[in-house]
Amino acid sequence: MMNTELFSKYNVPVPRYTSYPPANYFHGFGNEAYREAVRQSNEARDNHLSFYLHIPFCHHLCHYCGCNSYPMPRPEVVDEYVRALHREIDLVLPLLDSHRLIAQIHYGGGSPTALPPRHIRSLNERLLSAFGTIDAPEVAIECHPGYLSAADWQELTRCGFNRYSIGVQDFDTTVLKMVGRRPSLLPMEEIFGLLRQAGARINLDLLYGLPRQTAESFARSVRQAIALRPDRVVTFSYAHVPWVNSRQLILEKAGLPDGDEKSRMFVRASALLREAGYVRVGMDHFVLPDDELNVALRTHRLHRNFQGYCTRRTTAQVYAFGVTGISQLDTAYMQNTKMIDEYIDSLLNHGELCVKKGYTLSPDERAIREVVETLMCNYRIDWNELARRLALDASTLKSATAYDERRLADLQLDGLIDFDADTLSVTPAGQPFVRNVAAALDPLMRDNRLSFSKPL
Repeated sequence: MMNTELFSKYNVPVPRYTSYPPANYFHGFGNEAYREAVRQSNEARDNHLSFYLHIPFCHHLCHYCGCNSYPMPRPEVVDEYVRALHREIDLVLPLLDSHRLIAQIHYGGGSPTALPPRHIRSLNERLLSAFGTIDAPEVAIECHPGYLSAADWQELTRCGFNRYSIGVQDFDTTVLKMVGRRPSLLPMEEIFGLLRQAGARINLDLLYGLPRQTAESFARSVRQAIALRPDRVVTFSYAHVPWVNSRQLILEKAGLPDGDEKSRMFVRASALLREAGYVRVGMDHFVLPDDELNVALRTHRLHRNFQGYCTRRTTAQVYAFGVTGISQLDTAYMQNTKMIDEYIDSLLNHGELCVKKGYTLSPDERAIREVVETLMCNYRIDWNELARRLALDASTLKSATAYDERRLADLQLDGLIDFDADTLSVTPAGQPFVRNVAAALDPLMRDNRLSFSKPL
């Protein structure tokens, strides 16, 4: 059981560190600066291509969602949006070295499966016809099973995907009704059968910390997930950020579980998944032992981008298309407008990109990004090894961070880490609070005034 004193002390708001610096540090950024960063990315050490496509539409908006999502518009607006995506792709691809290889394509949202499959197929064909690929690239899509028939799933299997992330959230229909989520249209066993027949890998996404959930009820959902034997089970912690999404206030009125109960949900789910043979990877992923994420974790080569955990094999510069999409390049981040009308108008009527925010990293920040990412993914930093990879010396690398032996000694006393002059390792007890450990090395957290979610 998780130590209640540790939970009270460390379950405090800290960045999720899906990027460094986090996205709420982004500021004004222009289209030409974006184009220049894309050109520079051709020279990056990690040179593979990763494409992210943001589909903002949902048949129905769930109350818990913190993503940039919109109710499904008229079909002609959907068609316009897809034309705008193609136009953005046409503007960006000529900036990229044609000899580079695609390692990853990922559709997120919103609900990407709200798009007609013909649109999805056309977008995949456009990208895959422009570049070669690495061996077995990951082509993935996030799926809302509440609106997909057997014919819809079969159409998706003809679009070139080899990984499907199915957003179950919870198998308890009472919980789903409370949060405004439609349950799966088909029995999950039937969906798995269709996807397995197509040779696909399957993630099941669960969400804990919602109204009407308890440690016992969430354990029942985890057992149902285990019985299906997905390749990966993801247990996301509900992030209550009503200042981002005011719909979440509905859940406050419904009554959210307290911190202790939420902690018990995570601990119980983790134990059940480990007993079933799954291995924990990162903060929230549980994978089968032969999964390449586990292999990467064992060899300290696990990686992460805005799309989630990946490996050094699929590590890539991320080029994002669509509203609110964030490109994640070697020297900079860039985010498109969040407004659908503005995005469509800029691309279709003016033939121009629609970048609104971004961040250019200093050399020190690029080094800190590697430190934070290495720690968040692999729970371990070998300062000399990482410094060699970055062509620095270890003391220079440490000095770029907020490295403070007294602060680290406090974390070690609490049992979260072990450290010496050469290495820092997060203990099993500290893994749920790896975000706190990363924050202790983050200079931006010395005088932070921004809002973040809690780890658990």
